[in-house]
Amino acid sequence: MSFKHTIFGFIFNTFSESEVDNNQVSFIVDNNKSFISNFTYIKEEFKKRGDFDFFFYNKNKLSINDLRKLSKSKYIFLNDNFLAMANMNFNPETVITQLWHAPGAFKKFGASSSKDKKEIDLIKKASEKVTFLINTSENINGEYSEAFQIDESKIKPLGIPRMDYYFKNHDGLRENFNKKYPLTRGKKIILYAPTFRDNEYDNNVFNYLDLDEFNKQLGEEYVLAVRFHPKFSNDVSESGFINVSDFANEQELLLIADLLISDYSSIAIEFAALNKPVLLFTYDFDNYVTKDRGFYFDLRNSDLGVIADSSEELIETIKNNEFQMNNSEFLQNQFDYIDGNASKRIVDLLLNE
Repeated sequence: MSFKHTIFGFIFNTFSESEVDNNQVSFIVDNNKSFISNFTYIKEEFKKRGDFDFFFYNKNKLSINDLRKLSKSKYIFLNDNFLAMANMNFNPETVITQLWHAPGAFKKFGASSSKDKKEIDLIKKASEKVTFLINTSENINGEYSEAFQIDESKIKPLGIPRMDYYFKNHDGLRENFNKKYPLTRGKKIILYAPTFRDNEYDNNVFNYLDLDEFNKQLGEEYVLAVRFHPKFSNDVSESGFINVSDFANEQELLLIADLLISDYSSIAIEFAALNKPVLLFTYDFDNYVTKDRGFYFDLRNSDLGVIADSSEELIETIKNNEFQMNNSEFLQNQFDYIDGNASKRIVDLLLNE
C-alpha cells in the first residue's frame, strides 16, 4: 500500500464514528472517464426513488473534507480497485457496492493476475469492507471471488449498469458522428480498441497492423476508427485512420461501429452482447499469455470472435466477410441478463436491504 493510502485510512478513521446520512450516496472515481458510466445510471435510478444527495470523489485526490463527508455516506459505490479501504473503518450501517467497470470475465485481473502476496493480502483486506460485489453472471462468480479475494456470498449477478445505456433512445448518433468525421459518410465503420500492454513496442498497434495495405484492400467499403487505451499515449505519426481516443462517449462508438477489432479487452464482450461481429487481432498472443495477465477461459477455442494473428490474416478475414460467428453460448455464460434493468435490480437490492 502506498503511503498516501495509509494516510487516507488514518484520516478517515478519525471520522469513523460519524452518524450516517441515509440520503447520502457517494461514488469513488478515478481519472478514467469511461469508467464513470456505471455511476451515471445508478445515480439516475436513485433519483427515481427519493431525495438523495450525490457526491463524487477522486480516489487519488481525497481531501480531509472529502474523507469526512465520505465517512457519513450510507451508500458508497466503487468502479475499480480502491485499496485504501483496507485501512478504513466504515460505519456498520454503510453499504459498499463494487460495480466493477467491465462485463464478464475475460483477461485475469486483481488477485488472479498478481504474484505478489502482499498485494493479494491487501486486495483481500479491502474486499472485506465490501458489502456487495456486482457481476454479470452467476457462472463467473468463482472468477470474481478469486480476483477480489471475496466470499461468493457477497457476489450478486445483477448485471452491469453501463449496459442499460443500450436500451435507451439514441437516434441521430451516426449522423452526428458523420458530421464530426466526414470521412465516415457512406462507409462502414471498423472500431479498433486495443487493450493496454506493459511493453511499449507492443502497445503501438501500427507496429503490427499494415495500415497502408489495410486501406488499400478495404478503404472503399470501410473506414478505420482507432480508440487507444487511456494509459497509452496516442500521439502516433501514422495517418489513414480516424483517432477517436478522445471521443467523449465510448459506448456511442460501440453503437455506431459496424465491426469491432480488439484483442484482450472486455469491450469485445460488450460489443458481442450487441449482436455485432468481433475480430480479435492477437498479434502478441503467446507473449501476452506468458508475460502479461492470461485469461479466465480458452480464448482460442471460445466463440467470442474470429481470431487473426497477423495483419494479412486480419485484412483477408474482413475482405472475405469471414467475421460472423454464433457466440450465443459464450454470451449465455457471461450474462444472466441483457435487458436494460441492471441499475434497477442493484438499487432494489440496496434499498430493500
